[in-house]
Amino acid sequence: MNKKIQLFFATALFCSMPLKAQKVSVADFGLKPDTRENAVPYVQKALNACKGKETPTLVFPKGRYDFWPQHCIEREYFESNTTDVNPKRLAILVEQMDGLTIDCSGSDFVFHDRMQPFTIDNSSNVSIKNLTIDWDIPLTAQAEVIATSDNYIDMRINAYESPYIIEDGKVFFVGEGWKSEWLGVMVFEKDTRIITPRTGDRGLVSSSNRFEELSHGMIRLHALFKRKPVTGNLLVIRHSTRDHAGVFIIDSKNVQIENLDMYHNAGLSILSQFSENLTFVNVNCVPNERKGRIFSGHNDGFHYSNCKGDVVVKNCTFHSLMDDPINVHGTAVRIIERLDDRRLRCKFMHHQSVGLHWARPGETVGFIENTTMQTIAAGVVKDFRKINNEEFELIFQDVVPEKVIVGNALENRTWTCNVSITDSYFKSCRARGILVSVPGKVVIANNVFESSGSAILIAGDANYWYETGAVKDVLITKNIFKAPCLTSFYQFTEGVISIFPEIPQKNEKTPPFHRNILIKGNEFHLYDYPILYALCAENIIFSDNKLIRSRQFEPFHYRKYGLTFERCRKITVTGNRAEGDVLGDTIQLINTAQKEFKLGKDSFFKNTKVLSINNDK
Repeated sequence: MNKKIQLFFATALFCSMPLKAQKVSVADFGLKPDTRENAVPYVQKALNACKGKETPTLVFPKGRYDFWPQHCIEREYFESNTTDVNPKRLAILVEQMDGLTIDCSGSDFVFHDRMQPFTIDNSSNVSIKNLTIDWDIPLTAQAEVIATSDNYIDMRINAYESPYIIEDGKVFFVGEGWKSEWLGVMVFEKDTRIITPRTGDRGLVSSSNRFEELSHGMIRLHALFKRKPVTGNLLVIRHSTRDHAGVFIIDSKNVQIENLDMYHNAGLSILSQFSENLTFVNVNCVPNERKGRIFSGHNDGFHYSNCKGDVVVKNCTFHSLMDDPINVHGTAVRIIERLDDRRLRCKFMHHQSVGLHWARPGETVGFIENTTMQTIAAGVVKDFRKINNEEFELIFQDVVPEKVIVGNALENRTWTCNVSITDSYFKSCRARGILVSVPGKVVIANNVFESSGSAILIAGDANYWYETGAVKDVLITKNIFKAPCLTSFYQFTEGVISIFPEIPQKNEKTPPFHRNILIKGNEFHLYDYPILYALCAENIIFSDNKLIRSRQFEPFHYRKYGLTFERCRKITVTGNRAEGDVLGDTIQLINTAQKEFKLGKDSFFKNTKVLSINNDK
């Protein structure tokens, strides 16, 4: 075959193949790194150029890119577990796109004022990778304690990074278009960079306080103190509201984020809502140590609200977040009126979860008797009609059973997911490590925990937070729970692992809420007593775990039992072993029949005394 014929066939073959990974560079639209110029309008043009291309890759040449509010798209979004402040400012909006990759080449994305860095809306097969997200003037501040006395503490604030003013004895932080008052603090150890033990959500001040500026960046807080930090402690100063996520994913599927350092944001780090198949690899919510910071995200790390398919978290690190690193749950709503035998008027009950498009035709809804948290029936949605931001009407295909009454709760059973959290590091953050309340298969494996509160919380309720979902298949294995776990009290932190659904009415007939929880082959470094607390759960196995005595901290928890089972059934404890004089070698059964408890061959608990308490009599 001569060269002309070879060239003809090669050209024909190329033209007949679909175009793959067509690259678009922001540089083609005039955007250059390291200029401090507003990147927003350039990126919008580049994204528009990606539309219509097959599997486009939008490339940012490596450097610093700044994003300012001017030219941001403004859009009304109702974001779960977020303050309802609208419209949201969107720096980068990926909407109705399929197959897009955004490769940032290791760039630093720096944001100004209150905004949402990335929004992925009604899109599929989207990948974002290789970047950092930060603010020059963050929405959280920090200080170092310089001196203390009985009536005041002196602290040094980086006034260039966190500008402030003092008005009428109060401190207000002022940024690029915003002003917000000091709300409270979390105290961190300077050397270990963990939350100071036994501080948690305990406030510093017991009565009215007054701030005084001693010099630029040096502030004195006059007050009567409930507790005082010590000289050298680092204070994370919380101010402003949670009104934008760092990344918001809504009505989308097959989204992957990798190699992202999320140094800061204006709310939840990554919020995924009514989305499917989400994979986050090497996504780190951590302080920007180059700037000497101790704080990272404004609130939670990864928050999954009403998602389905597979949620995968791998090789991620979380540190110094001001709320839980991972929270996976559904959103329960309350019935406020039966309009007829197929129509219900419903209400969002938590002020930070309103306005959601909660159901779609064909989706399955569970009816929950909210005092016992038992699902009493199910129905299929025919239509969803929004009334206002707090209320909506549901129309069902079939008659709603008469036993479903006003005051009961609903959960959308279509939007539930499987969860895999592996090879990740949960350093000291406010509150817990992982919260999970979904009925899909959950695997938590090969992680390291240093959580300030419980490392893992399996919760669920339809009465306050309205974050619901009874677990049915949970595997917790090959994790290392280090001594900093459970060094402070927070809500529901009854053990290093805490299984704590909120069930208002409990008695001897209360059926289990959570089921099938296997805690096997983990390593616990324990300075205190409570290892596991379980409430209203069935088929719990605690086996083959290694328990190591730590003396890093002094015991303080009010629970003095290693394992506590309250209103539980089908419990097995076997094969556990200890190194050192581990505390908590007793097991407590509360309103749990002895016949429901099985103690197998266990070198640690083999001589334990099982204490049984029945509060129902």
